[in-house]
Amino acid sequence: MGALMLEPSPASLKTTLLSTWMAGDYDRFSRFMENDARTFYKRLNVPPGARLLDVACGSGQLALIAARDGVQATGVDIASNLIERAKARSMAEGIPAGFQVADAESLPFASASFDVVASLIGAMFAPHPQMVANELTRVCVPGGVIAMANWTAGGFVGTMFKTIARFIEPSGMPSPLLWGDESVVRERFGTQAGAIRLTKRHFTFDYPFPPAGVVNFFRLYYGPMNRAFTSLDRAGRQALQRELEALWSEHNRGRNGFTQVAAEYLEVIATRA
Repeated sequence: MGALMLEPSPASLKTTLLSTWMAGDYDRFSRFMENDARTFYKRLNVPPGARLLDVACGSGQLALIAARDGVQATGVDIASNLIERAKARSMAEGIPAGFQVADAESLPFASASFDVVASLIGAMFAPHPQMVANELTRVCVPGGVIAMANWTAGGFVGTMFKTIARFIEPSGMPSPLLWGDESVVRERFGTQAGAIRLTKRHFTFDYPFPPAGVVNFFRLYYGPMNRAFTSLDRAGRQALQRELEALWSEHNRGRNGFTQVAAEYLEVIATRA
């Protein structure tokens, strides 16, 4: 008889999630995504003075963009080191944005506290997606906006995640890429949301170094890849490095030692019922 396979406990899933996103340096990583983050934000048409919550905010990218535009912005993330970095960025620029450590599955705010609740490639990684959908809608005012950007399974990042998954043990969490599936998104929000507009768009990864340098950059600063490489022996690290370099090279549209890759994501714009 085979060994009994136990489901990972909620506590162990959170520990894994926390260690993943505290690894590397997501603040440095996210700076290369600033232009497309602003483009995503601009499509939300958030009026000055509105209350916006940036869920799984990392080092505060979206909240800081909103605060610069006169929005009352708050950012939350499970990783305390990223919240400290967001606070430092806010203070350095004199931007009145608020940041605190909090879990996307249990937000520390009263119901209907925000006009806009957004998550840019963030809340999709939480281990209990239905809890996330419930919380995003709960803290949004009726008629307010819930917005997400989520990597798709068929896009470049989805392919990269699948490549990494061949080398590491399963996390025990549902695939975050399910948040990039239109039918799954509609099911998770259900009747909590009124109209839902789903649009496939692209982030552009644009780096002033070749694909091998991009893989090294991700390996150093992007938590999931940092943790994947750390878990492997020397031969495994070399094999994963080769496969990722080949993947980035195959999709590269840059020239003369530069790398430019389009990565598909699903933009979710929902109205709180």
